[in-house]
Amino acid sequence: MNQVPYLRPAKYIRDKFVIRFMNRFLVAVLLFVLPAGLLAQDTLPKFSASARGSSRNLISWVNAYPVVTQLNIQRSGDSARNFKTILTVPDPKLPQNGFVDTKAPPGDVFYRLFIVLDSGKYVFSRSQRAGLDTNSAAGTETKNGAAERRVIVSANLNENEAEKIKEKLEDNRKAEPEKFFILKRRDSIIAQYSQKYLRRFRDSVITRTKDTLVLNSIDTVVIKPFIPIPVYKPSQYVFTEKEGNVTIALPQALQKKYSIRFFEDDNSALFEIKHVKQVHLTLDKSNFHHAGWFKFELYEEETLKERHRFFISKDF
Repeated sequence: MNQVPYLRPAKYIRDKFVIRFMNRFLVAVLLFVLPAGLLAQDTLPKFSASARGSSRNLISWVNAYPVVTQLNIQRSGDSARNFKTILTVPDPKLPQNGFVDTKAPPGDVFYRLFIVLDSGKYVFSRSQRAGLDTNSAAGTETKNGAAERRVIVSANLNENEAEKIKEKLEDNRKAEPEKFFILKRRDSIIAQYSQKYLRRFRDSVITRTKDTLVLNSIDTVVIKPFIPIPVYKPSQYVFTEKEGNVTIALPQALQKKYSIRFFEDDNSALFEIKHVKQVHLTLDKSNFHHAGWFKFELYEEETLKERHRFFISKDF
């Protein structure tokens, strides 16, 4: 006896179709409605490249690798070849980072990342063309709703342009009270400046210019004035030789009239030579009675030519 196949009612089939359709529809709606920050963000070797104005492209990424020893950003006009490294990231270990390429050539520009992992392993990311940024929530949301991101700005940008780009890339975050510093020179308070104003002196702090700013406490900055170390440079006309005698060298002594006055270090008069008639003249150190510093005034045709000093060592 042949078994009659069981046929489901048409209503049952229709209801099952409707349920499947509604499930798929709800999934699609949820994916569309969910904010971008709740969706999983791609991590290295994937990255994003977006255009941020004339010849400015932002390359950003999220690092989930446990160890990254090197990360290079490469650029090309072709998606598959002729890539050249434009930046080696100073700190490739950061969990989130970015770079603003301010020298992007006109036309299509492609980027890729060269990532060196532990034990010498390396990875090339897929190339990506820099397009218009349609997602402003590229950062990782924190408790205060702000995106944490560090951006490396190309060195050829001036300070004002760099600050503008950084302000545009940062999400709105709760403003913190501005910090002020007291500026002191030695024990005297000169003025009070905001932290933003003191940024203009950062070269003084980094390169230690003549007047250098030093952070004395959490809210006090001290100016350390430059005090040059006195360096003695002997006169070319009156100087001491290795034996300790005083030499007078005047190449024009035969053509011009020279006179010299000698003084103690306290400016008291010692003796005077009213007319030096020799080109090279040596005075015995015993004429100065003791060792130490002595001063002199050299006159040429009764006009002061040089005021200097010399030292006689204590060896007699």
